[in-house]
Amino acid sequence: MNTATKTLVLSPTKTSVLGIGVHRTNYEESTALIVESAKNSKYLPVAAVNVHSITEAYLDSKGHGHRINQFPLVVPDGQPVRWGMNLLRKPGEKLLRDRVRGPELMLRVCEKAAAEGISIFLYGSTKSVLKNLRLNLTRKFPKLIIAGAISPPFRTLTPEEDAEYIRQIRQSGAGIVFVSLGCPKQEKWAFEHRQKIDCPIICVGAAFEIHSGNIPEAPTVMQELGLEWLYRLVREPFRLWKRYVLLNPMYAVLLFLQVVKLLPLRNPEY
Repeated sequence: MNTATKTLVLSPTKTSVLGIGVHRTNYEESTALIVESAKNSKYLPVAAVNVHSITEAYLDSKGHGHRINQFPLVVPDGQPVRWGMNLLRKPGEKLLRDRVRGPELMLRVCEKAAAEGISIFLYGSTKSVLKNLRLNLTRKFPKLIIAGAISPPFRTLTPEEDAEYIRQIRQSGAGIVFVSLGCPKQEKWAFEHRQKIDCPIICVGAAFEIHSGNIPEAPTVMQELGLEWLYRLVREPFRLWKRYVLLNPMYAVLLFLQVVKLLPLRNPEY
């Protein structure tokens, strides 16, 4: 199957943040593109990038960075990413007034999917999280059709297991697939399976955990100030300290170097 002819192109420009092209888009536009792709059975891998993802992509430019730069839709999930895009905007480009956060994008897509009769599939996390997620989503959107859900084992899948999961997703007839495997695993999965699933594959990070009620969201004021990372760090210090204590300062330094045009970009693709 030649998927090159089955991709919808997003019109807005991109801004290179540490060598990763991020679309200057918003919730409405991104949601509309995803729903249009689902209606037309077009493959559309979607990445929602934050500081962690952008910095990992810079450090692994030939792996994670290369994959994200092939995504037809890359949205600014983190406030610091949005701020960076505004600092780096070209003459004539408008300021981005809001980010496109993965958990919020998931809800908006589910709302539109329910209205349009488009079914969704959930891939990732644990069985208990998926059970609560399904309940919460259907309570919020009574008309939403959840075609299926898979909690893959927390290890490398065998080729047979992987093929079986893809068969189940395709057989379900789902029009949109949400993936929550953590960065960079979820982006790698979406990239490697983009030619096998003729519908949008949206990488939503912690959205499953949040919308299932397994972990609380940061207060709105902390989100607006770009301090969601601090809220999560306080709650899960042993798991997240390396990501935030090391990568956040690194991102700030690298972004400054890019703004003053002293950063050697490792990824020549964008």
